[in-house]
Amino acid sequence: MTPDWIDIGAVDDIPLRGARTLLVWDSEEIAVFRTGEGEVYALVNKCPHKQGPLSQGIVHGDKVACPLHNWNISLKTGQALGPDEGCVPTIPLQVVDGRIMIARAEVMSMAA
Repeated sequence: MTPDWIDIGAVDDIPLRGARTLLVWDSEEIAVFRTGEGEVYALVNKCPHKQGPLSQGIVHGDKVACPLHNWNISLKTGQALGPDEGCVPTIPLQVVDGRIMIARAEVMSMAA
């Protein structure tokens, strides 16, 4: 039996209002974001508009602006905000003793 959560690193490894990526399988990436308030979120690293790398965007509040066309994406829901439409999958995570744990089932489903 495998654990339900995968330890991917320390919260402090991600700068405030920044992101880091985690390569999953061949080319899929998960972007892990840390807000200015220290909250941590994970999304598939593709904007729903033109698949821009969200990890390279600007984190402001609980949103990230896509670096390609400035779409604002909710870090909580993955939903495009404002007049834009679309959604990027969120990846469940939890923080335990300062370590970021992502849901193994979600990572495994990205391989399909």
